[in-house]
Amino acid sequence: MNKSLLLLQSNCGSQKHAIGKETLVKLLRWHFGHSDFRGKQLEAIEAVLSGRDCFCLMPTGGGKSMCYQVPALTKPGIVLVVSPLIALMENQVSTLKEKKIPAEFLSSTQTVQVKNKIYEDLESGKPAVRLLYVTPELIATSGFMSKLTKIHARGFLNLIAIDEAHCISSWGHDFRPSYRKLSSLRSHFPNVPVLALTATAVPKVQKDVIESLNLQNPLVLKSSFNRPNIYYEVRYKDLLDDPYADVCKLLKSCGNVCAIIYCLERTMCDDLAIHLTNNGISCAAYHAGLNNKMRSSVLDAWISSKTQVVVATVAFGMGIDRKDVRVVCHFNIPKSMEGFYQESGRAGRDQLPSRSVLYYGVDDHRRMEFILSNTKRNKDESSSLQDKSSKKSLDDFKQMVEYCEGSGCRRKMILENFGEMVPNSLCEKSCDVCKHPNLVTSNLEQLKTATAFRQRTGSSRIYMTSGSSLNAGEQLSEFWNRDDEASGSEEDISESDDALDAAKNAASSKTSAKLRLQDKMDLLQRAEENYYQNKSHDKQVNKHDKNAIPETLREAGKQRLLNAIKQNQQMVSDSRIDIDKSVVFLENECYKKYRKSGKSFYLSQMASTARWLSTAGPMELMNKLSCSNPAPPHPEDVTSIGNCTPASSNPSVPISATVNDENVHDNARSQDPIRSPASPLHGSASAKLLPILSFSQFINSGKTKENLASASKRQSPDRGKRNLEKRMRFQ
Repeated sequence: MNKSLLLLQSNCGSQKHAIGKETLVKLLRWHFGHSDFRGKQLEAIEAVLSGRDCFCLMPTGGGKSMCYQVPALTKPGIVLVVSPLIALMENQVSTLKEKKIPAEFLSSTQTVQVKNKIYEDLESGKPAVRLLYVTPELIATSGFMSKLTKIHARGFLNLIAIDEAHCISSWGHDFRPSYRKLSSLRSHFPNVPVLALTATAVPKVQKDVIESLNLQNPLVLKSSFNRPNIYYEVRYKDLLDDPYADVCKLLKSCGNVCAIIYCLERTMCDDLAIHLTNNGISCAAYHAGLNNKMRSSVLDAWISSKTQVVVATVAFGMGIDRKDVRVVCHFNIPKSMEGFYQESGRAGRDQLPSRSVLYYGVDDHRRMEFILSNTKRNKDESSSLQDKSSKKSLDDFKQMVEYCEGSGCRRKMILENFGEMVPNSLCEKSCDVCKHPNLVTSNLEQLKTATAFRQRTGSSRIYMTSGSSLNAGEQLSEFWNRDDEASGSEEDISESDDALDAAKNAASSKTSAKLRLQDKMDLLQRAEENYYQNKSHDKQVNKHDKNAIPETLREAGKQRLLNAIKQNQQMVSDSRIDIDKSVVFLENECYKKYRKSGKSFYLSQMASTARWLSTAGPMELMNKLSCSNPAPPHPEDVTSIGNCTPASSNPSVPISATVNDENVHDNARSQDPIRSPASPLHGSASAKLLPILSFSQFINSGKTKENLASASKRQSPDRGKRNLEKRMRFQ
């Protein structure tokens, strides 16, 4: 049955009339289909209808929107709703219109014609719209405030609702400077009640929100943060063979259910979405790097259940009315308990059993800690404010680390963070610690041991490639896991749908070991290209200094090569090999070749060298050391290995290709990049073992081989050879 707007004849004009519970429940049932109010909803509605300010703290899924949507139906006029995200506004307005409730939103995504039509209605004698959603940025403009003042003067501004009110506090987990300007609403419209709503606010934030909005004698309503229908669990990446495969297994074990997976980086969203799709899970990525049309398409498909899983940055899901989300995964550790609670709380809003699974990794921990410690604040902030803000971010993050590495009840830890003191018995085995205490304790011991081992050896697990999954004879290449560089920037992390395109460090993303080779190559090639294409001109000016390879990095590289050799029992047991001199020689060869190209090329080649060293035989190493002939040679670069006989090369050593370095490019012209099977490897001091491939070389060499094969079929041998040489010069 099509429902029309239910009119309340007793509420006309500007005079306030008390509206009983029976009438409000009737509106709730007629328009929203709920039999009764939940929690503190009725108290909040009655407060604002009586003209009183109200601060309402409800958990995610508690039904905050009812607190201002029901009052909008009680009398003519508008309820102004301030919302932080355009996607949130679009979703709520669309849902309200389906229920035949007049609602509109104003944003930069709308055409001039649509905006003018909305303004015409607002300026009419009796506006039809009941709920008007706007951004805090629009509130700050003089033009809109002028229109709002005229609406208020005619008595049609009934209520101002501030959604996600924690954004106004600099102590909140999602502070937005534009929210600060909302404090002017009280001075402009002193007789209009203000309703502040949030799902995540610790006591300090609650007080700051009330003071910042200048709420006058507000009714403060707080609901319990406990979500008894959500099962909380932490899984440890460092103890998993393949985290991507584990996510896939988790989703399949839950059946064809609706799920959200949160990642901190856009590139990781893309990687994980591809992996899940390749494994038969209906999945799509959602982040600010996509255009508006693509994001809308992904969102619509997920809301309409055409897509099962969405892999998104943390902005996704705020205010989106999807109540049947059964699983929420965090593939990276969140920055704060408030953010984690809000995001995990998007599961089970229909009060049915749901799961929150957080994947914790030591690498994620270290990188996020580095980013938070080095976050650049606004220039107009004093140093003391910067220090306080940085300390607050680090303290919030430490709470998340304690949640992951602690052996206490997860639910109790969440609730105590928001000021609720509860007994352990409240959980009733609805978290992994309380349900499987021995298993969690064992996992934490293993994590501690693994972390200590990595600190001693300096090694880091790489989830990117797996030689066992490749056919014999295929070429291998991988990127260095750059722990020593502590490379990280908050620009790499997307937190808002309105954020600028800033994911520039895609090469360090960890890709699944079982992701198909071609998908990995395509993803990494695009990432490497985007990394350099997105460099602005001012960064290029200082490129030489920023790309300089420091001595500390070189020493770390030598240590890694040494570790790789020591892992190879054949080399350790061969007395003819001087391991230390071999390491110095190989590192120096990489440094000379890539010192002008920069750290990325140097680290990539060092990673490939380390991989080769861990599997090569003693004769292969000696052959490479004795046969390498850098141009021009330097006496100090020559390492004596003793009397050794060169052996045949390792067939897995890849084919060389050029990089964008002047000296390397010139050297490549004088060498045949493809070794003939008949080329001598014995008895000649001039025989050369070709360098180990970096990633970009691997990609270019594959294209060269394809071009060579096709050219040989349709061209004469001489002409084909000339064209090949020409192509190689321009690679």
